[in-house]
Parts: sequence; C-alpha cells; structure tokens
Amino acid sequence: MPIKFDDSIFKDINALKTIVFEMQARIHELEKQVTENAKRDRFQLLRIKNNEELSDDFILKSQAYLDLSPEKAFRLYQKNDLDFIFLDVSTNTFSPTSEIPEITKIPLEELQLNQHKLPGKSKSIFIISENGIRSIRACKVLNKLGFYNLNNISGGYQFWPGFNELPKNTPLQLAKEA
Repeated sequence: MPIKFDDSIFKDINALKTIVFEMQARIHELEKQVTENAKRDRFQLLRIKNNEELSDDFILKSQAYLDLSPEKAFRLYQKNDLDFIFLDVSTNTFSPTSEIPEITKIPLEELQLNQHKLPGKSKSIFIISENGIRSIRACKVLNKLGFYNLNNISGGYQFWPGFNELPKNTPLQLAKEA
C-alpha cells in the first residue's frame, strides 16, 4: 500500500529550499564584498608602503581613490621624482584653456574599452575632467577594473592652478582678482 504524504510537507520542503537558495546567494554576495574590501585594504597598504601621504579619513573609510585638491595635485605634478600618468576623462568636445603636455586623453565613455592604454594597475594615475565630476566616475570605473593607485583632482580643470586663464566667477578666479 503506497504511503500518502500531506501536501503541506512538500510546501514546507519547497519553502526551505527557497530559503537555502536565498542564503546561498547572500553568502556569495558577502564573499564578494569581503574579497573587494580585502583587495582595497591591500592596495592602501601598498600606497602606505610607498610613502604616499594618505589621510586618516581615506584609510578609515576604506576609500577606493584619493581626492586631491588642485593645488596639491599641481605640486605633485611639478615634482620630477614622481612617476605617474595624467589622465583626462573629459568629453571629446571639451578643450581646456591650456594644454598639459603629458596628458593621456580617454573620455569617460571610452575608458573601459581603452584601459589597455594605461600602464600597470599599480601605477599612480591622476585623473582630471572639466569640473571633477567625470573624474570621480572614472576613479570608480577604474577601481572596479582593478586599478588602485587612483587620484581624483577635485574641481578638475576649472581649478587647475597651472593655467593662467581661469574661468570667470569661480572662487579661485575671484580670489586671484582680490
């Protein structure tokens, strides 16, 4: 004589299977987060080992890139002993008031496809754009691609001290005129 099972047992089993599946997906997601966090921590340790000036906030918040003021970035740019690449992620239609001779131009939209044009993932990259918004996005994109020595130039070309001609009505221009 065949054994009869109550339908509620099968519903319970299916509910448990669903819970287990959801838990496995969550565990997988947590493993990815732990791996990413560990990778970011290792990258920060390398920057510290290489005697880079990192703020406490940068380390404590485990940030993926360093925000540099235009003035600090300009001082670092002028150092002859610092090895870095200068990356412009502005739109193709944007042209700054002056040129930075060493700049590599890759618009943000083309960055993922042209990452091969950048040197090793550990080389210091200074990223600039029109006003600093696109460079923040570029830092996030490059970090996801495995680049870790990223430096966003806050404010972008708009506040770059290397240009004599500054856009009108910016705080830097107003201060210069005062």
